[in-house]
Amino acid sequence: MTTTIQFEKQTKNLIDDLKSVCANYGLGNDGNEFKIITQVFLYKFLNDKFVHEVKQLDNKIAKADNWEAVLREYNDNDYEMLMMQMSESTARLQPKHFISSLFERQNEANFSDIFDNTLLDIAKENSDLFSVLTEGGEKIILFENISKYVTDKRDDFCKAIINKLINFSFENIFHEKFDFYATIFEYLISDYNTNSGGKYAEYFTPHAVAKIMARCLVSENVSNVTCYDPSAGSGTLLMNLAHQIGETKCTVYSQDISQKSSNLLRLNLILNDLVHSIPNIVKGNTILEPYHKDKNGRLQQFDYIVSNPPFKLDFSDYVADLDSKENHERFFAGMPNIPKAKKDSMAIYPLFVQHIMYSLTAKGKAAIVVPTGFITAQSGIERKIREQMVERKMLRGVVSMPSNIFATTGTNVSILFLDKENTKGDIVLMDASKLGTTVKEGKNQKTVLSPEEEDTIIDIFNKHEAKDDFSVVVSYDDIKAKNYSLSAGQYFEVKIEYTDISPKEFGDKMKAFESNLSSLFDESKTLEMEIQNNLKDVRYDN
Repeated sequence: MTTTIQFEKQTKNLIDDLKSVCANYGLGNDGNEFKIITQVFLYKFLNDKFVHEVKQLDNKIAKADNWEAVLREYNDNDYEMLMMQMSESTARLQPKHFISSLFERQNEANFSDIFDNTLLDIAKENSDLFSVLTEGGEKIILFENISKYVTDKRDDFCKAIINKLINFSFENIFHEKFDFYATIFEYLISDYNTNSGGKYAEYFTPHAVAKIMARCLVSENVSNVTCYDPSAGSGTLLMNLAHQIGETKCTVYSQDISQKSSNLLRLNLILNDLVHSIPNIVKGNTILEPYHKDKNGRLQQFDYIVSNPPFKLDFSDYVADLDSKENHERFFAGMPNIPKAKKDSMAIYPLFVQHIMYSLTAKGKAAIVVPTGFITAQSGIERKIREQMVERKMLRGVVSMPSNIFATTGTNVSILFLDKENTKGDIVLMDASKLGTTVKEGKNQKTVLSPEEEDTIIDIFNKHEAKDDFSVVVSYDDIKAKNYSLSAGQYFEVKIEYTDISPKEFGDKMKAFESNLSSLFDESKTLEMEIQNNLKDVRYDN
């Protein structure tokens, strides 16, 4: 077993142990379980990262048998100096905050209060770095009272957690990169951010989709760029994009209406060395109250935008509030009609697509997951949006994905790519719907792309290659001629096979056709006479 696989197994075992503690205290499948698991996991991660970095800075601590004792001997000035040398992405902790300190105090009275106050103190001291903002400017701090979710035996519950944490260390895995932490993060939240959707449609975007979007958007070296997701969820798309660019070469921005998703995104940023972007993570309604603005009050524009927006959502309560002068430019294609019934089926994704188009810089690029019906709709908002993509010369391509790429939604999806520098055209339309292998996931069928199939999509798209019955390269004029359809299938060449034959072969074939036809006509006449004779024999009997 390789070291990485071993660490991955140990990390997953810790997660399972924490879930077991919750189950033993009546929190299994409880709505608050994910808050406890994710916060405790984060506390452990930040604790061990602090220890790891302190040992890098002070050789005396690194060599000590009891590093905590050495660190406690620091006077206030020396300790502050040590803190100033630490990276900005590391939480500032005091010796009383260490897991080892809590372990030593677990038999004190009211230990649950000691435990909770420790987490709250860490959150307060690191508020500027780790807090998520709301659209109203309030801060959602790193931790909260965890033991409050347990009805009784709160001290025992907190002791059980500390005893799980003390026997595990992250120190040996801080050198691991994106793929490791992406796997761990998905395992950590697998029970709490499923494909079930719900009111705010918090779908977990498959990594194959996220990988294709990131690698088709960024195929060359870039630096000092901004990345944005207006419906970020737990951040799968942003993490893949940031990893493709380089975590130190980009700044991440996001907004999402769900507090749960915003908290999970914060955790994802911490795991993936993107702590510097946490102040840009906002909990709020992007469509109604977009948060990120420039110094003049206009919506901020971004170099790269990725999004898997909710497709349907009831926004009838605030659709009238969107009718403002500033929004007329942002939502240039208009607002969806409000149905009399089934308002939860209102299509909200066209508003996100328009918002993204409006939020791109002059050289901006975007990748958006849309229902495949969007690329061929011949009327309404969808058609108007596609027309503008062509008229503004900002379309780069479309990849239509296999059905059931998301396990529990029957909606076929496509990835829409925009590029404001693609003024000359050369647009790639791809039909990847026949790729993938169908597997069972719970009660549902899911299509899984192999790594080779993912690479095929990425390579052909980035090379702008045409491949029979798979991809086609078209111009803006071609798209206009096809009523702005972005479906690859409508551009595939209809092939007619021709066979060269001699005059004699042609004559022989014609004679054969004539002979067959004569035989069929004779048979038809015989059948006609038989039917007429049979009809003469039909009698009426009382």
